[in-house]
Amino acid sequence: MRLNIVKSKNAEQLYIIKSYRKNDGKTSTRIMKKLGSIASLLPQFDNDHEKVIAWAKEQAAIMTREESESAMKVAIELSEAVIHDKGEQFRFNAGYLFLQKIYHQLDLNKICRSISDSNKCTYDLSDILAKLIYTRIIAPSSKLSSFDYAKNFLEQPNFELHQIYRALDVLAEYSDEIQAEIYKNSLDVIDRSKKVLYYDCTNYFFELEEADGLKQYGKSKENRSNPIVQMGLFMDGNGLPLTFSMFPGNENEQPSLKPLEQKILKDFGLSRFVVCTDAGLASAANRKFNNKNDRSYIVTQSLKTMKSHLKDWAIDNTGWSTLDSDLTYDLSKIDEEIHKDTIFFKERWINENGLEQRLIITFSLKHRNYQRAIRNRQVERAENIIEKGAEASTRNANSPKRFIDETNTTTDGEIAEKKTLSLNESQISKEEQFDGFYGVCTTLEDDITDIIAINRQRWQIEAAFRTMKSEFKARPVYLHNDNRIEAHFLTCFLSLLILRILEQKIGNEYTCEELIHTLRAMDLHKVKGFGYLSSYTRTDLTDKIHETFGFRTDIEFISDKTMKKILKDTKS
Repeated sequence: MRLNIVKSKNAEQLYIIKSYRKNDGKTSTRIMKKLGSIASLLPQFDNDHEKVIAWAKEQAAIMTREESESAMKVAIELSEAVIHDKGEQFRFNAGYLFLQKIYHQLDLNKICRSISDSNKCTYDLSDILAKLIYTRIIAPSSKLSSFDYAKNFLEQPNFELHQIYRALDVLAEYSDEIQAEIYKNSLDVIDRSKKVLYYDCTNYFFELEEADGLKQYGKSKENRSNPIVQMGLFMDGNGLPLTFSMFPGNENEQPSLKPLEQKILKDFGLSRFVVCTDAGLASAANRKFNNKNDRSYIVTQSLKTMKSHLKDWAIDNTGWSTLDSDLTYDLSKIDEEIHKDTIFFKERWINENGLEQRLIITFSLKHRNYQRAIRNRQVERAENIIEKGAEASTRNANSPKRFIDETNTTTDGEIAEKKTLSLNESQISKEEQFDGFYGVCTTLEDDITDIIAINRQRWQIEAAFRTMKSEFKARPVYLHNDNRIEAHFLTCFLSLLILRILEQKIGNEYTCEELIHTLRAMDLHKVKGFGYLSSYTRTDLTDKIHETFGFRTDIEFISDKTMKKILKDTKS
């Protein structure tokens, strides 16, 4: 800032002014403070003109120093007579700055630079990946909409739309290397629990009819008839994404575990861990693969598919223990009020397909009552279907129509023209016998409390899939090329990792949904030539974020110079 003396016929006015660069690249000046006329100030300085000028220059120096110390005070003059220039932008999102800090802590910019050098990219690969990640979290949409929204960030994208698609092809080619490198870099950023790894699969649908490449018809999680692509995801014990793979929608998900785990063994430097997954992925081949060297597994075990003698043993009322007592219980005689929160268990070693494993069965009254409440609502819906005489032939494992019987004959045995619907009481009773029971298999000999605790954390990987599908809007997928589909999910994977790191850095006190909503709302209003005004509500969460990252965007005024320091800090 500097002193400016404006002379007119009647007076000399003193102003403190500051130069700034406009959107068109041209330089202009802005009045930061009006000091008054020299004539009006002379009496305060013994009518000494030089003293007035010296004092004015000192005021400019003070304001410059305050700006450098982020303590500048400004008086902004606004006028109803001034119209904004066409196309001039004043509202910017600042929430991405906290994501940008983590992006650079993970050295994703350096990884992209190395890839760019190898491929002689003529565009900024890092800026493209960064903007795709930030928009996936803050304003998820198509690549075109993401490109448009990225212009709302304080730092404008320095690439063109067509370069995004070229970058996707490159990112897909290096997807495995990026995942391995980002894991190693993350060890210096956040604590990672490597003793237990969780694995699960999901699928994403496409808004198209024709199957091709990865896009194939299969069993959709949303029960849709569109082609789907499947994702296998490994997550560490702290709920942080570890690595992922994509495979065609018509393939069985069980074989997807082994090659992805082999990648972890080869590229991630991990060899001693326990794999925890659900029954759908717990094939004999997967169990045997994880019963080698220093690896083990904990997998859920469906009671309904067990051999008859094991099934009878599992749901028998006798021989139950609790985690905090040496007593043995009979489930038919327990007090529901006393034991409403108690976890009962029984265990034995079994030999399945030449594999010795420990079968643990747990029972919970709370879980039983929850399952029965759900079933009762489904039975009510089945009764409504029967009453209305609706079509009942379409069924799945969770449909109330599974409790409906269709009869095609009359009481005298003749063929009926109309189907008769009735409630299948035997099916209801068959399902009820398993209410409250839960089974796991493992080769571990650890305390049963620890095994149950590990298995309970599987919800985190299910929550990760929900975040990608709901908050990140990862589906439906609009891309067609397999490479670009792979790159799309790479950006979703990295977005999830960065968001989870943010969640853990601020103490796991807030959900991903709360974090995303807050980041989206963190807008600033630009005052041309001065700086920025915060235009969002300060909350306990915004305080926590600012305290964690060491800079604030919720102060009354942020000068241009302070903002430059913040931007530099987020990239260090």
